[in-house]
This record gives sequence, C-alpha cells and structure tokens, in this order.
Amino acid sequence: MKSGEYVAIIGANGHGKTTILRTASGLLKPSAGKVSLDGEDITGMPAYKIAEKGLTHVPEGSRLFPQMTVQENLMAGAFSKIAWRARRKNMERVFRLFPNVSDRKGQLALTLSGGERQAVAIARGLMAENVKLLMIDEPSAGLAPLIIEEVYRQIAEIRKTGIGLLLVEQSPKWIADCDRIYLIENGEVRMQGTPKEVLESEQVMRAYLGG
Repeated sequence: MKSGEYVAIIGANGHGKTTILRTASGLLKPSAGKVSLDGEDITGMPAYKIAEKGLTHVPEGSRLFPQMTVQENLMAGAFSKIAWRARRKNMERVFRLFPNVSDRKGQLALTLSGGERQAVAIARGLMAENVKLLMIDEPSAGLAPLIIEEVYRQIAEIRKTGIGLLLVEQSPKWIADCDRIYLIENGEVRMQGTPKEVLESEQVMRAYLGG
C-alpha cells in the first residue's frame, strides 16, 4: 500500500481475509514472505511493537471491555509509553472525529448499540500515537444498513486525515469509493484493481453479488 491509501479486501468467508490482517499486525507469524511498513521489515515483531510503529488493527466484533466506560476503553488503546504520553491530545482528536463517542464517554461499553461499539473500537485504534495504517476487519458485520452508513461516514473522516486504511469487507457496496480492491480466494489474490475494475468484473458479480 502507498501512504494514505484506502484499500479493501473482499472474498468469501474462510478464504484468508482476516488472516492477512492478523499476520500484518503480528498476531500470526507468516510461513513465508514478509510484512513491511514504510520500507521496514516488521515480520515476526511482537504485536505491541508493530502497533508502536503505526500499524493498528481493529478486529471484527469491536472487542470492547464491557464493564469499562467508553473513555476507559479508549485509554486502553494508548498502551504504549509514547501513546500514553500523548493520550490527552489523541483523545481530543478522537472526540473531534467521533462526536457521538464523546457524548457517551461516561457510559459502560455494555450499554452501547452495535454501531456505537464499532465507533468506539475504531476510535480506540486511533489512540495509538502516529498511526500510519488503520486496519479494520468487517466494520459492517451485524449492523443495520443505516448504522453501516454512519460507520462509513466516520471512516471517510479518518481518510481525510491522511491515515492509510485497509478494510476487510464482506459487502462490496460499502467500499466502492476506495482506491484499490483485492479479491482473495483460498488465501491467494485472484484479482486486484480499482473498484470499477473489480466490482464490475464477471467473477465478482457471479460469486459475490449474485450476478
């Protein structure tokens, strides 16, 4: 990916999309190849070290701490020494990007709706210092269409900041404005290109859009 680029990965369930994100963020070790960030080989680094270098992973399902408040969940994203020192500045930035999260900062996470939990999870990913690439796994999973639209409006605001975005998305309709799309099948890239090239291809129409 280029700096600041918005890239999406699509494909059927079980074909390796989540594995790509988990490998890039250091949660899994690759059996071959390497992972690089800004030209630096980060393959095999501990996940916390990779996060400190600016690559943040928001897993599917938000994974919030239910008995903690929204603000406490956000603070958990500032776990590194560098991010902890900058936590107030980054909290202010997050609240500017996500005013709905700011409005609920004192609520317990377990009281939030699905869309609110997803917003907090994404905001927590931005609490790391010097985020260069934000990876989000299935941001629309389990959400109603109107809520998904709100989540993607928030993602669009993040895009304006220059942070790179890598999304895994089951529904191609939500990533039609990204820069590039990769189609994954059986752990391999079967197709890549602009949204128009990929989403309008016969292969994708037939396999994923019911065409």
